[in-house]
Amino acid sequence: MRKTPLISHSYALIPLGISGIVTIAIFFLLWYNSGTNTEYVERLQLASGPFMAISGGLCLLIVLYLLFTIGRLRQNQDTNSDLLTLLTQKMHHFRSIVELLMNSKMWMPGLKEYIDDEFEGLTFFEVKEFYKGKSKLAIEFLQENSPYQDTENLYLELKSLLMTDLRERRVKEQISHPSIYPNEMVQKWLEHKCGSGLWYYFGYKYASYKEALNYEAVYERHQEKIMTLAYSIDGEAFEDSSFNEVFLSKLGEYMTNEVIPRLFQLQSKIRQSLPAFVNYLYGLFLALVLFGLSLPLAYRLFQLPEITLMVSFAFVSGIFFFITFSLYPFLKNQFSPPVQG
Repeated sequence: MRKTPLISHSYALIPLGISGIVTIAIFFLLWYNSGTNTEYVERLQLASGPFMAISGGLCLLIVLYLLFTIGRLRQNQDTNSDLLTLLTQKMHHFRSIVELLMNSKMWMPGLKEYIDDEFEGLTFFEVKEFYKGKSKLAIEFLQENSPYQDTENLYLELKSLLMTDLRERRVKEQISHPSIYPNEMVQKWLEHKCGSGLWYYFGYKYASYKEALNYEAVYERHQEKIMTLAYSIDGEAFEDSSFNEVFLSKLGEYMTNEVIPRLFQLQSKIRQSLPAFVNYLYGLFLALVLFGLSLPLAYRLFQLPEITLMVSFAFVSGIFFFITFSLYPFLKNQFSPPVQG
């Protein structure tokens, strides 16, 4: 749902204008009649009781609906939180696998030093976004003719998965597993399909990179640990897998298509503000409490001038007009399917 303020839309501006005109007209009508007819003020005083009852009843209905809606949102959020915990744990396991691969001897000799020393501070995202011109180091990297048969790109990609902050330039000795990954980082992983390099290098183009990526050089105990972690990610998907190029390709494809997109989607959903309709009703509730209950009550308790009642009646009448003319267009706008570009 869009976060644009309600009053910025034409479907709200027109009812707001109409209700404003109605409010002013009713106020001047009440003020004029009270000046020409002394009994008219007494009628206003008598009407204030039922008027407060109507406003109070409407406020009660709004409060009950808001409580029901927020309770339902809380229930959905709890369900989403459980799923988010599961996806986050899968990401933890995947990053642990990546760490083992990064620290293994499957890479060509000198590759790690080439990336970590000669291009220290360079990130995978800068390389992918070289066209923005923000990193001279990324352009130099792309212009280099390295002897590592393009596997340096895979190394940089996996390296990006071990970072949890866009400001990080190097991998920490002890990688962190946050309870919630920063959404801007997950968005970058999703945008640049981090993890798909495993599918590309060990699957689609494995014949071309077979000599440059010796996965058999990974220590056997680490291979077993990687498989255990993979089963923890999805026991069914990796049930018949063994540590080889097919497994690594499948793992990259699974994380790129199944976990990272859902992780980003769910985190974004949980972080969203209250639905616009809740904000709409809450605004009406505040207006009714102020003008439909507080002002008439203050008039009765503190013997305020009669103009207090006139302001109250006029504003609440304007609110009723605003609800009448804005509710349907607002609901239609909020729940209509998005237009496909």
